Amino acid sequence: MRVLVSSLSKCGGAWRRASPAVLLGCMAFASGVQAGDRLVLTTGVLAPYTTPDRKGFLDQIIPAIFREAGLDAELQVFPTSTARTLLNANAGIDDGEAMRIAGLEKQYPNLIRVPETLIVNDFVAYATHLQLATPNWQSIEPYVLSYIIGWKIFEKNIANAREVTPVRDADQLFGLLANGRADLALYERWQGLARVQALGLKAHALEPPLARTDMFIYLHKKHEALVPRVAQALVRLKANGTYQRIFDATLTSKAP
Repeated sequence: MRVLVSSLSKCGGAWRRASPAVLLGCMAFASGVQAGDRLVLTTGVLAPYTTPDRKGFLDQIIPAIFREAGLDAELQVFPTSTARTLLNANAGIDDGEAMRIAGLEKQYPNLIRVPETLIVNDFVAYATHLQLATPNWQSIEPYVLSYIIGWKIFEKNIANAREVTPVRDADQLFGLLANGRADLALYERWQGLARVQALGLKAHALEPPLARTDMFIYLHKKHEALVPRVAQALVRLKANGTYQRIFDATLTSKAP
């Protein structure tokens, strides 16, 4: 907060007496954002979080949050370059990341996490014929598992499984499940549901989730002054029902 107050003082030293509009302008100036500037946030996540017609969850919630904060933001999708998007955001080439786990600050020190949770991701096992409860990682160890290379949450928790087949992408993942070469496909709930429906595959997510993880927006440190403002905007959207309307329209309405 000292950084924000120091920056605001440069707007004339009278920020305590300023109107809300003037304060918002000073905060934008402190972050390096000028009037008319558009912030660019990136993601590698696909349907139903992002869709070609820009009606996915992130497609809608990211602009809504920044609009509520009095800012203009654009979401760019790079499905095959998820590692590159982090490097670009950390370097300040892009302004931030739309949806990432907590703790990225340790590896990418130029990124600042917006502290309000954007969404909670469920990591689940998809099956075609098996019916079993999955209260922990041990519950899936007797089965043949598959997951996408680079998904660390699965990699570090299934070392003791009977057999594991890492794959390149979601098409391979559910292809193994469809042809019986894997008993369980490990994936995120909503992306898995979208993929299953697109493939016409009769598969279901086992319950409860193997893990639940809070996901967050990250901004480059040059926008540090905007972090509280964006967090407060997200809180307001949750309180006024906007967040839930977008969540239901883009995610829960797609469930069978």
